[in-house]
Amino acid sequence: MNPTPAAATRRHDIDALRVCVFGLLILFHVGMFYSPWDWHVKSTHIAGWLELPMSLSHQWRMQLVFLVSGLALNFLRRRTTGRQLARSRLSRLGIPLLFGMAFIIPPQAYLEALRNGATEPGYLAFLWRYFTLQPWPEGAFAGSQIGVTWNHLWYLPYLLCYTLTAIPLMRFLDGPGAGLRRRFQGLRGIWLVLLPLVPLMASGLLVYPHYPYMNYSLVGDWYAHSQYFTFFFVGYLIGTDAGLWAELARMRQRALALGAASFAALTFLARVLPDDPGDSQQFAMLLVTYLNRWIWIVAMLGLAHHHLNRPFPWLRYANEAVYPWYVLHQTITVVAGYWLSRLALGPVIEPTLVLVATIGGCAVLHEFVIRRHRLLRPLFGMTPLAAQRTVLPARIAQGGIPCPQAISVGSND
Repeated sequence: MNPTPAAATRRHDIDALRVCVFGLLILFHVGMFYSPWDWHVKSTHIAGWLELPMSLSHQWRMQLVFLVSGLALNFLRRRTTGRQLARSRLSRLGIPLLFGMAFIIPPQAYLEALRNGATEPGYLAFLWRYFTLQPWPEGAFAGSQIGVTWNHLWYLPYLLCYTLTAIPLMRFLDGPGAGLRRRFQGLRGIWLVLLPLVPLMASGLLVYPHYPYMNYSLVGDWYAHSQYFTFFFVGYLIGTDAGLWAELARMRQRALALGAASFAALTFLARVLPDDPGDSQQFAMLLVTYLNRWIWIVAMLGLAHHHLNRPFPWLRYANEAVYPWYVLHQTITVVAGYWLSRLALGPVIEPTLVLVATIGGCAVLHEFVIRRHRLLRPLFGMTPLAAQRTVLPARIAQGGIPCPQAISVGSND
């Protein structure tokens, strides 16, 4: 049966890529419970071997998430006005953020404060102190210097700010700046690898020395903004240009090989460079870091476009599940990991159960609690049931990805 025009133009690869990135995010955060890196709570079964594979994805995972969100904005701009888009994003991102900070995040903060000896056992007493913004001991939990935290939901306020910033830029890029977008979409071969490194290197050379740490508190997080907004903006510029996507698919294998080589070089430099590198050494480290970051994204986009641009039976359901799973997953991981680690189950059974609890908890809560109740759906970023029956089919008929879940996530990474 021949596909309909809508089916032929729908970008299933972007939908699938979003789902895959969020799946990787869940694995990453389960891994954080066992990796040598510091995190909110930790198992006693630390696995040093996790550091290498987690370092590989850590270099580009969140950057890819912001790029995909920029792609989503490119789709949305053709179906709505700037004012409608701003109002929609304020609701779709702001409501889950506030709800999450009030009901989803506190268990993580409580268990972290309990681990750090910053609070006494008793969740209700902790909540009273948390919601009344009383002072905490230094380092009680991530965000305790403010009194409350958005923890892994930090992505939502960042994306909201970037979207609101981009809305006036969209009119410029559709008018006087249209040539900039066309020139970017016309990049081919080595220029598609090198040119995006320019703003990244500028960020590393000019911003990073003054703001070397990402604090995920939005205010004053200038290095994070210079990096993440760059990828968000690049995603918007990529859009749906058929020629550029064909080039990404053509480059996928070479990009993957170059990604492996650049990660090997990055790992080598991290081991051999001194703690206080000279200017030339620091320049080399930044160049390899950003090359590694961007080339892996080129590879992921090309591989997704070549292999995943088809209507998989599971894709629509999985794409809808992305947002609630994102909101829920880390709290489930932290709570399950904290209590399971007290049972002395061993280094195989414990992480298996933590992973099963995370995936199973997200699946059950999404399918049987959130998805079926009209009052809960907006709290987790899902379209209302009535809107899903009417608006969403209309969006599908127009082609492109419908993006109520133009989000992604992370932890304090």
